[in-house]
Amino acid sequence: MSIASVHDASEPAGGHAPMAQFFIPATASLQERRSRTLKHGDTFAVFDHNGDALSGPGSPEGVFHRDTRYLSHLHLTINGKRPMLLSSTLRDDNATLTCDLTNPDLFDEKGKLTLEHDLIHMRRTRFLWNAGCYERLAVRNYDERRQQVRIEISFGADFADLFEVRGTVRARRGRHLPSVMEQDRVLLSYIGLDDLKRVTQLSFDPRPDELGSGHVIYDLDLAPHETRSLFIQICCDQDKDRPLGYQSFFLGLRDARRALRSSSSRAASIVTSNEIFNEVARRSVSDLYMLTTDKPEGPYPYAGIPWFSTVFGRDALITALETLWLDPHIARGVLGHLAANQATEVDPAADAEPGKILHEVRYGEMAELGEVPFRRYYGSIDSTPLFVLLAGEYLRRTGDLATINHLLPNIEAALTWIDEHGDRDGDGFVEYGRLTQEGLINQAWKDSHDSVFHADGTLAKGPIAIAEVQAYVYGAWQSAAEIFRRLGRPERAAKFLARAEGLRHAFDTSFFDEELGTFVLALDGNKRSCRVRSSNAGHALFTGIAYPERAVQVARTLMSASSFCGWGIRTIASTEARYNPMSYHNGSVWPHDNAMIASGLARYGYRAETARIFEGLFASSTYIDLRRLPELFCGLPRQRAQGPTFYPVACSPQAWAAAAPLLLLQSCLGLEFEPNARIISFNEPQLPSFMDEVMLRHLRVGNGSADVAVRRSGRSVVVDTLGRRGEVRVLTTA
Repeated sequence: MSIASVHDASEPAGGHAPMAQFFIPATASLQERRSRTLKHGDTFAVFDHNGDALSGPGSPEGVFHRDTRYLSHLHLTINGKRPMLLSSTLRDDNATLTCDLTNPDLFDEKGKLTLEHDLIHMRRTRFLWNAGCYERLAVRNYDERRQQVRIEISFGADFADLFEVRGTVRARRGRHLPSVMEQDRVLLSYIGLDDLKRVTQLSFDPRPDELGSGHVIYDLDLAPHETRSLFIQICCDQDKDRPLGYQSFFLGLRDARRALRSSSSRAASIVTSNEIFNEVARRSVSDLYMLTTDKPEGPYPYAGIPWFSTVFGRDALITALETLWLDPHIARGVLGHLAANQATEVDPAADAEPGKILHEVRYGEMAELGEVPFRRYYGSIDSTPLFVLLAGEYLRRTGDLATINHLLPNIEAALTWIDEHGDRDGDGFVEYGRLTQEGLINQAWKDSHDSVFHADGTLAKGPIAIAEVQAYVYGAWQSAAEIFRRLGRPERAAKFLARAEGLRHAFDTSFFDEELGTFVLALDGNKRSCRVRSSNAGHALFTGIAYPERAVQVARTLMSASSFCGWGIRTIASTEARYNPMSYHNGSVWPHDNAMIASGLARYGYRAETARIFEGLFASSTYIDLRRLPELFCGLPRQRAQGPTFYPVACSPQAWAAAAPLLLLQSCLGLEFEPNARIISFNEPQLPSFMDEVMLRHLRVGNGSADVAVRRSGRSVVVDTLGRRGEVRVLTTA
């Protein structure tokens, strides 16, 4: 993620003064507000439990489109008072947000009770579709007498760039145009310094009794048990051909639900004996497909809401790896879109070099003006090897050689980048270092300014060779070997296998530390080891670069009390100098990080440790609203009968966190695929303690699919084939 620091300790002494990085201020806790989120395409929205978006310093609420906040304020009142919350929930498929509200006790100016509480029910039903936010407000009178109520909706649009919302202060901004009011609509407009006009159109059906530049009023005369429906439509950039009113609400709702149902139908179905985990799995799959945006090349999961609802290379590549067993179409879409946006030339401002894979894309005013470097930014060291790694894993999962052939020029370019630009000093390791003062300081997944340091806490100076990136490069060489073997080019395949083995030996020699009992965090620009116990070492297990005898020690260190807090493995062990369980990267727990480590532990046969991580993250989900694993939570030790401690500005939902339970399930089951032989295999399957049975339906391999049940039977786990379509075999190895 593009979160870093206010101080750059990675630059050489005597260089230019460091600039502030693109931080997220902790002035408003998302956890405290328990925000409700919706997304479709390049539009997302954040509301509070009442369905309002309350403007104010640090507020992340509103409707956002292409990195601009098109609606910053939306506030509903009844007779001048805020309604009381009854309930607020998202549909299981994330299609709609429903908020049930009621009136408080209402008094006149003399203090006389005019309307007793709980007589007027208001239901707000809201969804996003095609750059629009649609709402039906149903107001029902449950009193035995006729009631007259005033419904007022105030609104506003600050057209703030997402980076402004995140905390960046701008010296200059564009200008707001006067509001344009018609009988049933209002146009709010802004011309940015990029000369682009952005327009928010609010439409109301039926026509309001009063309409102003920042509010509408409905005076409702409700007979006993009468219901009136009000429809509100908020469009990002005016579309004169867009239908309005109640018809557009119901047509849009139908289309939004159909689209979600169509995309999620590709995924295998998961049902277990644990109803709470079933909720976790449903929410994970729903979040995954809500975050997925259809690109010309296929489905692409955006990273997370609210800060990262855009294309991120690293996040999407890891999400695709986590969900490859469930829905390989996601991996194909990610590979295709990143290939289409691969760098072709050197551009220091974008940290771009030929063959490098995208880090981040932004569409807002600040990106267009170069106030932030992320318009099309390539400053991640791991996206390029992960691209090659995913291509090989996609081929192993699907056998789709045609897609790989189409991507071959991009794969070749990525491999060339690893050699010519990734390895800056020719020592065989891939290092990062930004090309300008405006780029990200740290360019691995832990990209906070203070996430790479020495044992005494001193920040490492670059160029930095981080541990997990070497593991990804090893995986990339292995994938390249598989790709060229399948393409009938054994000489090149052998070359890449030799490269992988050479890197494995060099990595073991330079990164393993006997005293620490694990791989060091990184090598700094002087090749000094950052002797820190970190979760990064677990990624060496994920790709298999660790020798088996090292895996024993790494597993022991990762599962020790200083690293495993009970909910998961901390990013940094509690023994280390910069450990802070409330920090972003130095002691927190990240679900995706844990899922990848657990997958690596399973690779080396540590199924019990895999199941323990699974149990910890599952236990945390039982305390979390909507059963939704957030981007991260604090790494404080687990306490009996208490839930995890939340991180205040964690994104939720976050794609790679949503996918974490799915990868954890695959790792425990030892689930693998052989597409050419049409085999689904379960290698030494194990069920976590909270689950006695899991049924997987529509597991696809080749042109067929199977339904499978995995059950606990005494001390053993058995696999039953419930049904098959096509020539599919299901195998189990003990």
